[in-house]
Amino acid sequence: MILEGFLNFIRVTGFAHVTVGQMAMIGIGLTLLYLAIVKKYEPILLLPLAVGVILGNIPLANLMQPPADGLPGGLLYYLFQGVWLAIYPPLIFLGIGAMTDFGPLIANPKTLLLGAAAQLGIFTSFLGALLLGFTPQQAASIGIIGGADGPTSVFLTTKLAPELLGPIAVAAYAYLALVPLIQPPIILAMTTEKERAVIMDQLRPVSKREKILFPIIVTIVVGLLVPTALPLVGMLMLGNLMRESGVVNRLSETVQRQFIDVISILLTLTIGASAEAERFFTLEFIAILVLGLLAFMLSTFGGLVLGKVMYRVTGGKINPLLGAAGVSAVPEAARLAQKMGAKANPRNFLLMHAMGPNVAGVIGSAVAAGYFWALLR
Repeated sequence: MILEGFLNFIRVTGFAHVTVGQMAMIGIGLTLLYLAIVKKYEPILLLPLAVGVILGNIPLANLMQPPADGLPGGLLYYLFQGVWLAIYPPLIFLGIGAMTDFGPLIANPKTLLLGAAAQLGIFTSFLGALLLGFTPQQAASIGIIGGADGPTSVFLTTKLAPELLGPIAVAAYAYLALVPLIQPPIILAMTTEKERAVIMDQLRPVSKREKILFPIIVTIVVGLLVPTALPLVGMLMLGNLMRESGVVNRLSETVQRQFIDVISILLTLTIGASAEAERFFTLEFIAILVLGLLAFMLSTFGGLVLGKVMYRVTGGKINPLLGAAGVSAVPEAARLAQKMGAKANPRNFLLMHAMGPNVAGVIGSAVAAGYFWALLR
C-alpha cells in the first residue's frame, strides 16, 4: 500500500512527465541565470527572462495554460496578455522616454545619421529571411531584431507574426543583453586604436525650450509620416516631455523607476515562459537565431561604416565608435562605446556623445517597425 501510494505520487510529479526538450530549455534558463548573476550581463532583463524560461518548461505547472472546460488559465497566461495585445512595449517606451536625455542628439543632429545607418541589419536580414522561405510578415519580425530593441521586436511580432513571438522575443532580449560580447569583435576589426582614441569637442548647451519642443515636433512629424509608429514613438516622446517640461516631476519619477521596473518584469518573465520546448528545437528557431544575430552584427557594421566616413570627412573630429552606438540598445551600446574609447585613450569621455546616436537608434527602429507594419498588415 505504501509503495503504491509512493508510485502514485511519482506519477503526478513533474519528474515523471518532463521531456528531453523541457530539460534542455531549463538548462538554457539556468545558463541565462548564470550570465545575469555571475557575469552581470543586463541582469534586469536576463534574470526574469531566465526564470520565465524555467517556469514555462516545468511540466504540470500549467502557468501558461489558457482557460478551458470552465477552469481558469495559469497565472502567467493572464499576465502574458499584455505582451500578446502589444500593451507592454509602448509602456516600456514611456519609461525609456522619461529616462532619456535627447540633449546630445539635439546638440549634434549629425548623429541622427549614425542611428539611421545602424538600422542596416533590419533590412538586410529581412531580405535574407525572405530568401529562406519566411513570409514577408515573418521576415520583417525577424529583421527588426537587428535594431537590438526588445520591446520593438515584441511589438512588431505581435502585429505581423504572432506564431513566432516566443523565439523572436527571446532572441531579441538575449542579444540585447549580450551587447558587450557581440559588438567588441566587430568594433576592433573595423576601427584602429587611433580612431577609437579620438576625443570629441564638448557638446553645446541645449536650452530647455529646445528639449521641450523636440518631443512635440518628433511626435507630429513621425505621426504624419508613419502613423503606425506612434504607439511606440508617441509613448517615447510623452515620457520625455514629462521629464523635460518640469511640471509633472512626480509622474516622471514614477515612470522612470517603479513603473518601468514593474512592466519590465512582466514583459520579460512572460516572454521567457512562452519559450516552450516544442516551439524552440526546430530548424525555424535556429534560422531565427542566426538571422537575428546577423541582423544585429550588420546593424553594428552599418553604423561603424558611416562613423568611419564621418571621421574622414570631418578630419578626425568624429569618433567612429559613435556608429556602433547607433543600435537601439539603450544605454548598453553607448556605455560600450565609452568603455572602448576610454581603453584607447584614458582621457576620452564619449558617453554623452554616444547617447546621441543611441537614442536616434531607438527612434529609428520604432519607425522601421511602423513602416513594416503599415506595409505588411
